[in-house]
Amino acid sequence: MKTRKALLVIDMQKGSFTHETPRFDTARVVKRINELASILREQDCPVIYIQHDGAGSGHFEKNTWEWENLDGLIVEPEDIRIDKYANDVFYHSKLQATLTELEVTKLLITGCATDFCVESTIQSALTKDYDITVVEDGHTTGERPHLTAKQVIEHYNWVWRNMIPMKGKLEVKSFEEIKDVLTSLSRA
Repeated sequence: MKTRKALLVIDMQKGSFTHETPRFDTARVVKRINELASILREQDCPVIYIQHDGAGSGHFEKNTWEWENLDGLIVEPEDIRIDKYANDVFYHSKLQATLTELEVTKLLITGCATDFCVESTIQSALTKDYDITVVEDGHTTGERPHLTAKQVIEHYNWVWRNMIPMKGKLEVKSFEEIKDVLTSLSRA
């Protein structure tokens, strides 16, 4: 069976990164996402930017400032953009159809927020038997009432490392580990 990977970049939108809602390690997370996206484009693998669309809720309305991706993200014309309407990217979106059409079986997952949309998407992808690699230092979130953002990220990385997938697999690897594997594949 043919295997093809795709990079998912979830909700790295201006409305989630305001002065009132700071996120952990934003600049370095964006840098890591941009570098992974560049490597995957060179390997002719899709880079998919997921943007929450408030669909009439008054928040993250399509084509508003809130809805836009962060200025630091490098989005190329060949990249795919998919709107989402719930925490789970797969829910009522075009993601599943797009991945099927592109014959994607492996997902590299990055984005915001670790404990909401990233977590929901990973859970959903697991039930669809994808091979998933979470970029350990490629997702972010904000402070929570009982945990720092760093603690939330560490906790979910631990959870994902210890989950038992169905048919697919779930790995959590650092940006550097993933970069080394991807660049060695490019040289092979």
